[in-house]
Amino acid sequence: MLILAPMQGLTELLFRRVFHRLYPGAFDYAVSPFLSLTHGNLKDAGKKVEDVLPELNADCMPVVPQVLGHEAEGFVDLANRLSELGYSEVNWNMGCPMRRVAAKHRGSGILPYPDEVRSILDYVVPRIKTSLSVKVRLGYVSPDEIDSIIPILNDYPLASVTVHPRTGKQMYSGQVNIEKMKQIAPLIRHKTIYNGDVCSVYDYRRIRSLFPGIKDMMIGRGALYNPLLPMQIRTEVVEDFSSSENIGVASVPTAAQFINALVDAIMDMDVSVQAKVRKIKEYWCLLSKALSGSEEYKRKVLHASDLDAVLRLIDEMTK
Repeated sequence: MLILAPMQGLTELLFRRVFHRLYPGAFDYAVSPFLSLTHGNLKDAGKKVEDVLPELNADCMPVVPQVLGHEAEGFVDLANRLSELGYSEVNWNMGCPMRRVAAKHRGSGILPYPDEVRSILDYVVPRIKTSLSVKVRLGYVSPDEIDSIIPILNDYPLASVTVHPRTGKQMYSGQVNIEKMKQIAPLIRHKTIYNGDVCSVYDYRRIRSLFPGIKDMMIGRGALYNPLLPMQIRTEVVEDFSSSENIGVASVPTAAQFINALVDAIMDMDVSVQAKVRKIKEYWCLLSKALSGSEEYKRKVLHASDLDAVLRLIDEMTK
C-alpha cells in the first residue's frame, strides 16, 4: 500500500481532494493532519474534526484520522466521536517533532517516557470503539529511545506501527537512520509501515530491498516534490513528468496541471486575500521542485507581495 503522510497545514482536505481528483487511486489512503486534544471542544463535530467529516471527504481518498496528545480521557472521547462518524481506526501521533509540541510530552516528545506511553495505552485501548494505530519516530533526543517503546507497543492489539527513522530533534534534517531501522524492524510484532525520505522511485525500491518484510510505505514530502511519484511507483515509470508531455503513462496530469488545480482550489476558499497568498506560498515552497526552471526565478513567487503577482508568476512557470 501507498499511504499519504500527515503534514500539518499541507495534506489537509483541500490537498487530498485535488490529489484524488487528478490521480485517483494513487494513494490507498491518507492519514490526516493531527486533531489536537488540546484545542476545541472534543465532542463537537464542527471545527474540531472538520478535516475528516465524512460528508466533506465523500469525493476524496479514504482517510484515517490522526490524534495528537497525551490526555487519555480526551483521547477516548475524541476516538469514540470519530467512531460515531463512521471511522473504524484512529492513529496516535507519537512522531510530531515540533518543539512546542514535544516540550509538553506530545508527539515525539513522549518517546523518552515509556511509562507514560504504557499508561495511556492501558487506559485508551480497552475504551475506544475503533482500532488504534501509531506513528512514531526513533525517539525525541536519542534514536535508542525506541528500544523501550517497542516492547510496550507489542503488548497491545495495534492495527499498525508507522516508523519514521529520525529523532524529533532532527526534525526533517540529516539522513534517516537506516541502520537503526534494520535493528528494530524485526522486533515490531505489528504490521510495520515505513515513512521517511521516499522522494523517488529509486528511494522506494531501495527501502523495499532493505526491508522486504515491510509492504506498506507512507509518503509525505515526496508527493509534494513530485505529485506524480505515487503513480510512478505503481507503474514503475521513472521518467520526468514535470514537462507538458506524459512519458510512459497516458492521460496522467502533469505536475504543472496539479499545481494549477490546487491554486484554483485555494482561490475558491472563503478566506481573505492574504490567507490565499500565504496558502499558495506554503505549497509553492515544495511543489515548485517539480517544475523545471531556475530556483531564483521560482523564488520570485515567495517574494511577490500581492495575489495578482503570485498568480501571474505561477502561470508563467506552469505553461
